[in-house]
Amino acid sequence: MLNIVLIEPEIPNNTGNIGRLCVGTGNKLHLIHPFGFQITDKNLKRSGLDYWVHLDVKEYQNIPEWITQIPDKSRVFLFSSHAKISYYEAEFQEGDWLVFGKESVGLSQEVLDLFQNHLTIPMSGLIRSYNIANSVAFVVGEARRQILLNP
Repeated sequence: MLNIVLIEPEIPNNTGNIGRLCVGTGNKLHLIHPFGFQITDKNLKRSGLDYWVHLDVKEYQNIPEWITQIPDKSRVFLFSSHAKISYYEAEFQEGDWLVFGKESVGLSQEVLDLFQNHLTIPMSGLIRSYNIANSVAFVVGEARRQILLNP
């Protein structure tokens, strides 16, 4: 199982989509407040469809509360369009923490300074970033591929 972390998610449809992906791939979703929506928001439930009840999800009131749950901080991977290392270069393992920032601005420098592993998803110079739900899907797919090839 991977740990998918969304720090201050703003768009319910994205979080719902990511929740559905977590159910389908057997991963846990960690959500760090504040949110840009209510967890009961109909758009969140619509995006997650009826799978939301099967989601292994944990909410945290803030980043320090979340950090206390991490047993090995070297297994935390932060995703940023400003990072220099591609996620294809990482060696993912079961239990890793994959961290994504809010849709409008990504991860703050304060959060980036907390961990060493900063990764990016390669993209053309014609866009600034991918949609967060797509980004999570790219990374989860690659991480699961690696884990299945190297059990």
